[in-house]
Amino acid sequence: MALLITSKCTNCDMCEPECPNNAISFGEHLYEINPDLCTECKGHYDQPTCQSVCPISNCIITDPNHIETEDELLEKFVIIQGLT
Repeated sequence: MALLITSKCTNCDMCEPECPNNAISFGEHLYEINPDLCTECKGHYDQPTCQSVCPISNCIITDPNHIETEDELLEKFVIIQGLT
């Protein structure tokens, strides 16, 4: 499952530099997460770092439009890292 930054975002800049896949960038109004690059930090950390550093409760949630299993996220990690 990719993650999604909601409209609760205050653009505090905490999440973007923490993303190991460079999946977070500033969009038209808010930070956005590229679902093709988001692995929920699988392969890097035990939990998503963007959620860990975000000061706003429930600002970064599971994206209901991009549901993936843990195996799919790990497979995406391998592809992104060029480990295939």
